[in-house]
Amino acid sequence: MLMTLGTPPSEAETDAWHDVIAAAHLQDVPASVPEPGRTETAGKLRVRSPNARMLHLVSVAADGSYDGVAALLLFTEESNRHTAFLDALVVRPEARRRGVGAALWGAIRAELTADGRSSVSTMLEVGGAGEAFVDGLGFGKVLPLAWYVQRVREADAALPEARLPDGYRFADWDGVVPDALADEFARAHDVMRDAPAGGVDERTPRWDAERVRGAARLVDDRGGIILTSVVLAEAEDGGAESIAAYSELVLRDPSHTRALQYDTVVVSEHRGRGLGRAVKRHLLGTLAERHPGVREISTSVADDNAPMLAVNAALGYRRERPAGIFQAKL
Repeated sequence: MLMTLGTPPSEAETDAWHDVIAAAHLQDVPASVPEPGRTETAGKLRVRSPNARMLHLVSVAADGSYDGVAALLLFTEESNRHTAFLDALVVRPEARRRGVGAALWGAIRAELTADGRSSVSTMLEVGGAGEAFVDGLGFGKVLPLAWYVQRVREADAALPEARLPDGYRFADWDGVVPDALADEFARAHDVMRDAPAGGVDERTPRWDAERVRGAARLVDDRGGIILTSVVLAEAEDGGAESIAAYSELVLRDPSHTRALQYDTVVVSEHRGRGLGRAVKRHLLGTLAERHPGVREISTSVADDNAPMLAVNAALGYRRERPAGIFQAKL
């Protein structure tokens, strides 16, 4: 039986959902990848994205547990009203090949069609159960990428301290950007619009101060931690400093031993000066000092993003596993 979860779900519903996610993770993902924590699961179920309508579907077993779960983000901004993102479609290993996944996908597709969406994308492990499932559903890989991992203690000990050219300095914060830097931070975020996107239909949004605040609040409200380091550039006329580069790390669950690298960006006019490598190295040191229980940082990078691949290689990241953004036209 399929059922739509309300928001927020009950503790029992959250536990049942997390049981499916944890069981599938152990079956489908390399043992080196830590499983998602319950805090992360609960946060995603209970706190809605500010720019999307969320749909949570479950397949309920006879004993009341869940055989499968699915999470769909239906973007509400006009620029992305044509598409959606399938955040999860997961079936408990022992319930597979019984039509559970097909039933969940049928309900998801019906919702997409009813809402006028012309495409849907999802992120999957290459060669895994997810890719095998979507292969016959019209999905194709539109952005090849891979996961890379950096060992925090080893890298922090081996790499020289980050140094900046004259006229630049580091600044750091936890959570939401300080008001004095909000507009500058939004301007720097807009640089991500030129990042490789392959054939993905989702449009990179325009960033403003409220959007960058909202993105950080979402991490906080879901129980996570977001750390940001920026490189500030002096103004030649003695005016306000500008953000030349930034990097963000997220712990979706404070108990996690693996942090997730969010954006690293160097503003166009400041490129070629080693700022990307410097800001990532600086943030690595901050993480090691303030969160000593974190052992690794993971990041996903598109295969054709040569500049970021070079930066990560210089910082000791190793390729862990291939993945991709897969998309289906409806």
